[in-house]
Order: sequence, then structure tokens, then C-alpha cells
Amino acid sequence: MGKVIFHVDMNSFYASVEQAYNPELKGKPIAIAGNPKERRGIIVTSSYEARAKGVYTTMNVQEALKICPEIIILPPDFPKYREASKAMFSILRSYTKLVEPVSIDEGYMDVTELSKERHPLEVAKEIQMRIYNELDLPCSIGIAPNKFLAKTASDMKKPMGITVLRKREVSEKLWPLPVIKMHGVGNSTAKKLEALEIFTIGDLANANEGLLKEQFGKIGLQLKRKANGIDTRAVDPYSIYETKSVGNSTTLPVDITEMEDIKKTFLSLSEKVAERLEAKNLCGSTITIQIRDCYWKNHTKSKTLQNPIYLQKDIYAEAMELFQKVWDETPIRLLGVTVSNVIDKKQSAEQLSIFNYEQYAKEEPIYEIIQVMEKKFGKGIIQKGVELKKKSYVSKTSFSKDFLEDLKEEL
Repeated sequence: MGKVIFHVDMNSFYASVEQAYNPELKGKPIAIAGNPKERRGIIVTSSYEARAKGVYTTMNVQEALKICPEIIILPPDFPKYREASKAMFSILRSYTKLVEPVSIDEGYMDVTELSKERHPLEVAKEIQMRIYNELDLPCSIGIAPNKFLAKTASDMKKPMGITVLRKREVSEKLWPLPVIKMHGVGNSTAKKLEALEIFTIGDLANANEGLLKEQFGKIGLQLKRKANGIDTRAVDPYSIYETKSVGNSTTLPVDITEMEDIKKTFLSLSEKVAERLEAKNLCGSTITIQIRDCYWKNHTKSKTLQNPIYLQKDIYAEAMELFQKVWDETPIRLLGVTVSNVIDKKQSAEQLSIFNYEQYAKEEPIYEIIQVMEKKFGKGIIQKGVELKKKSYVSKTSFSKDFLEDLKEEL
């Protein structure tokens, strides 16, 4: 039996939450914008009533008022959206632990096991109605054998749609569509593909792999696989910890009990974790190992170190020490290693000591000013003079990452 993946996508989320809190707004064109009082800024999202009038996300507020003078423009209320998001994900997790949030208003569910007991359509309808009845919020659900097709399916019918997209239907339902309609293909990529005479998803599915790799690298091959309905990514509930931990696990081809095999596996896992830490310039002070035995029982063991680590040899040594403490010689199906509580390497090198204590004391008033500024203009508006990672151009009114902090607390 193949995988059964849901993609749950809340419909016009911010606007729907506002309408749920204030029923008088229902049936009216409303929009959420950054600074409606000064009648400027851009539309973050709008209700379906506003969309019917031609209002769309990223439209200037002035434009929206011209084409829809009766539109009600509201400022974003992030605490309100955060609570609604938490409640929505709480409902999803009541069906399976395999829930992967990807933004404040959407997430994946792996309901493969549940589908052995109940029909996926029945489960999807129940989830949709629970979210609607309990939270007064509409959502669309895509059902498919993988994440890409589930995401594609959820976009096919909005609002309050449930769409099943099978892999065998890809050539019929997706291939005739222009490449820009494919999830993961933006305007820039679409233009490059069209320059190669790849105009439809079907053209991409049947394109020459050498040409795609030459023009786009590995991403080109990934796009071709998705155009053919192939996506092997697992639903990962722990992906929200990406900035807090770096880990790797492997399901073994056969159950193992020999220490030599175990050491080789941990050495390989430690190498991959070390490479990822190096790529992100991170180190971490907590190491965790995961063992899944032949009976599908999971065992974890963690240790917090005095000093952060990032080198393969250190990760391997700590992992093996933990393993020897917890393993009861039951045959092993899966092994994993994770380094968490990660921080930038430069940050780990600076410690508060008697020599720099006075400097920190002098800077205390500055930190108070920064807190006031951040409260008024947003966190991170002022940065201390340190080397910065790649700049993010996410809109200040976007909540796509901030909400994940709440979800972490519930896991």
C-alpha cells in the first residue's frame, strides 16, 4: 500500500480568522494590510468576497480601494492568527503525530496508517468539518500519494474543497497546464523553461535530463521528477526544528546486531551531521541518538555537553557512548543522530568572563533601547555589529516562521 498524504490549506486565513472573530464581517469584502490607517502598504490577504472584486495579495491598498471602494481594510492581528493556527494544528495532530507545519496556515499529514482503518475521504471530510465547526474557518484538503501532488491537489478547489490526485492522473490533469502553474516554479524559472521550449508541465516531464541539469543543476532534475508525479520527501514533524537542530537518520536495509555495522552506520551519520553543521556554520551542545528496533519500538538518549561540538569525530564519539548505554542488543532497524541547541560558531566562542563583564554592563542601556525599538517596529529591526547570515526578504507582515515557535512547545 502506498502513502496517503494530506495537504491542509486554510482558505484566506487572516481574513477568515477576522470574520470568525467578528461575524458582522462575514459576506463582506475585507483585506488585511500593513498600514491601513495611513491608507498605504500592500494587501497581505483578502476575503473571497474581495477577490471576486479583483483584489489580490500584494496589491497596493490605494489600488484596492479604487476597484472596491466598500472594502474593509484591517491591520494584521498576529496574536489572533497564532491562536487560530495552534488550534488548527491541534486538530490535525488528533489524527496523527505525522503532521508537518510549513506555514501558519498549511501543513502536511501522513495518514497512511489511519487509512488502513478508515477511508481517506471520510477522514478528510471529518477534518474539514471539524475545523469549520470548531473554529469557524474554511480549508481545502489535497489527498495524494506524496507531498507534491497533495499540495497541487489542495489548490484545485477553493474554498472548502477536497481533491484526490492520483499519480496515474498526472498526465491527464497536470501535463496540459503551463509550467508556471506547477508548485515550485516561479516566474523566473518559467521564463527560463519557456526559452528552452518547455511550455507545459508535460513538456517538463518529458524534457531531456541532460539539458535540465545543465541549465538548472539538481533542481532541474527535481522539477522533472515532480512533473512526473514523483516526490519521495517524507512528512517530517520535526522540520520546524531545522534552525535549532541538525540531524540525520537511516533505515537499514536489514536489521543489524553486529557492532562493526553499528559503528559504520554511526560514523556515516556523524559525517552527514557534521557536514550540515559546517554548511550552516553551526555547532550544538546537545546530542541525541535514535534507535528503532525490529519491533518498531523507538528509543532515544540525549546528553547535553559543556561545550558545543560540530566535528565528525566528536559527534561520533558521543553518539557511540550514548548508544552503548541504551542498547539492549535487540536487532536494529533504524539509527539516527541529532545535534541540537545549535548556535553560530562565533557566538559559541564568546563567553561572559570577568574581562568582558564591564563591557556588557555598559551596553545594558543600549539593549533597553533596542527592546523599545523592537517592540515598536518589529524584532530584529536593529542588529548588533556581527556577521549576518543571508538576508531574508520575507514581508514584515508575514507570519510564516514566527508561529513555529508555538508549535514547538506543543511537541
